[in-house]
Amino acid sequence: MSVPDKNDKSLASLLSDLSRETVDLIQKEIALAKAEMSQKVSTAQTAAISMAAGGAVAFAGAILLLIGIANLVAMILPPDMAPWLAPLLVGAIVAAIGYGMIKGGKSKLDADSLTPHRTIESLQRDKAVLQEKTR
Repeated sequence: MSVPDKNDKSLASLLSDLSRETVDLIQKEIALAKAEMSQKVSTAQTAAISMAAGGAVAFAGAILLLIGIANLVAMILPPDMAPWLAPLLVGAIVAAIGYGMIKGGKSKLDADSLTPHRTIESLQRDKAVLQEKTR
């Protein structure tokens, strides 16, 4: 009894195998996409929390610094300029710190960091394999 050669398969059998393997491949690609997107959503959530926390810290810092440091700066400035210039200087510094914190969180939300790169690469490889098999 001889072992059947791969080339001895009928066309119907080959098409059936191709169909089954394609379904399996699609299911695996969907599972990979789900896993990767779940990871991306988790990254986006972390970034959003970081941005919110940065905003809260910047706000609290702005209030405290504007009160404390503005009073200190007002003691140094000429009395006629102190009431408006001291809070302006301190507010500008606190706003810059808050902006830096928000920008840091926002940088984690750029489109490239949310793109499912592994899934795209895997789909491209699968496409090449399917094209090779169907030739």
